[in-house]
Amino acid sequence: MRVLALETSCDETSAAVVRRDGAVVTLESLTILSQDIHRIFGGVVPELASRAHLTTVGPVVDAALADAGIESRDLDGVAVTRGPGLLGALLVGVTWAKTVAWRDGIPLIGVHHLEGHLFAPTLEDPAVVPPFTALLVSGGHTMLLDVPAWGEYHLLGQTRDDAAGEAFDKVGSLLGLDYPAGAAIERLALEGDPRRFTFPRPLLRAASAGEAYEFSFSGLKTAVLRAVQKSDDVTRDRADLARGFQDAVIEVLVTKTLHAARQHDRRLVVLGGGVASSAALAARMRDAVDPRTRVAVASPRLNTDNAAMIGAAGSWRLLRGERHGPDLDARDSIPLPGLVPAGAAA
Repeated sequence: MRVLALETSCDETSAAVVRRDGAVVTLESLTILSQDIHRIFGGVVPELASRAHLTTVGPVVDAALADAGIESRDLDGVAVTRGPGLLGALLVGVTWAKTVAWRDGIPLIGVHHLEGHLFAPTLEDPAVVPPFTALLVSGGHTMLLDVPAWGEYHLLGQTRDDAAGEAFDKVGSLLGLDYPAGAAIERLALEGDPRRFTFPRPLLRAASAGEAYEFSFSGLKTAVLRAVQKSDDVTRDRADLARGFQDAVIEVLVTKTLHAARQHDRRLVVLGGGVASSAALAARMRDAVDPRTRVAVASPRLNTDNAAMIGAAGSWRLLRGERHGPDLDARDSIPLPGLVPAGAAA
């Protein structure tokens, strides 16, 4: 099965062609066009994102097909991100995908953006199969899941306020870094002294069943703000502040993820989302797991928003016989399909 996939949930216009043979999915092409204009504003401007998608989605799809050496008539299906994300941006991808499906008479499937992140590592490692513990960390989400099977996702905990990626961007702004700030903070942290700034580890010692896997990064962000305000030379202290902040976030993420893996007796930990591109996070997780547990994380290009992961998830659902019709709509907020709420997952 060969599938064209589209991703337009935020500020990347992306198209990919993937081929699925049973449980094995192969990436045949991937095109990602990032909208750098948002750097000027220090964050994504939804209207500008939607207009940019309208301008670029056609050429991006054409490039993905050309790179795969095929034409649209060679496709067996179309997958597209239907949510969550910026509604106007999502509508561009969904409308384009529905048009292709109707024109060529091929099946259409709408994909949840977070399910795409879960499938991303399978594009490079076919051995990534449930059961496993999953940590999804991005600019919009921080979520810990137990995954006994594809399509069955037990919610263990999620953020109560800022997502981890959002906290990175806000702290980056405090430190005078460009948006997005995750990679810049990681580079700075390599030069920082981990002993100078010790920031709080929010909810790290939470003992109650309702808080053990919850996350909160708003207070940590405020602690960094106060440290910046007290500094008489932020430029001098920037690397140390970045190191202290990054260490705090990573310790919380790693500790809670390992606790979940042990509690559910999982020997595989999957990291997904833009923050999973952090080499420091992946290294710390691998150092912390026991020798019998493996950590799977896709390469950075497949962890950021991209159509390849949407194709991996969508082709799995198409192979199961799932289809969407011309009434497929985009949703800025939509539950992960197969999600079992935290209370029921206990």
